[in-house]
Amino acid sequence: QVQLVESGGGLVQAGGSLRLSCAASGRSFGSYAMGWFRQAPGKERDIVAGINWSGTDTYYADSVKGRFTISRDNAKNMVYLQMNSLKPEDTAIYYCARAKFVVPRVNPNDYGYWGQGTQVTVSS
Repeated sequence: QVQLVESGGGLVQAGGSLRLSCAASGRSFGSYAMGWFRQAPGKERDIVAGINWSGTDTYYADSVKGRFTISRDNAKNMVYLQMNSLKPEDTAIYYCARAKFVVPRVNPNDYGYWGQGTQVTVSS
C-alpha cells in the first residue's frame, strides 16, 4: 500500500518562500514519476510541477516557472517543492501524487495515489 504525506504548508506573506515535503511509503517509489498539484476553492485541481522517476526531467506549469522547483530523493522516498516569490494567487491546498508512469503527466487521472494535502496561504 502506498501512502503519501505532505508537510510544510502554512501562512506566508507575498514574496516569501515555503518548502513542501512529501514522504512516501510503500515499494517502488523510485519507479514512478511524482507530481505536485494544487486546488483553490471553487477551482479544479491543476498540476503545479512534475518530475520523472530519476529526477532528470521536470515539468512546470507556466504560472510557477522560475519560482518553484521540484526535486526528489529516491533514497529517502521524498519529493520536495521549493516555492519562492510566492503570490496571493498561489493560495491553495497542495497535493503530492504518484503517477502511473515513469514520466510526469498533467492530467490528475494519470496519478494513482494522493496525499491528504497541505494548505498554503499567501497574504498580500
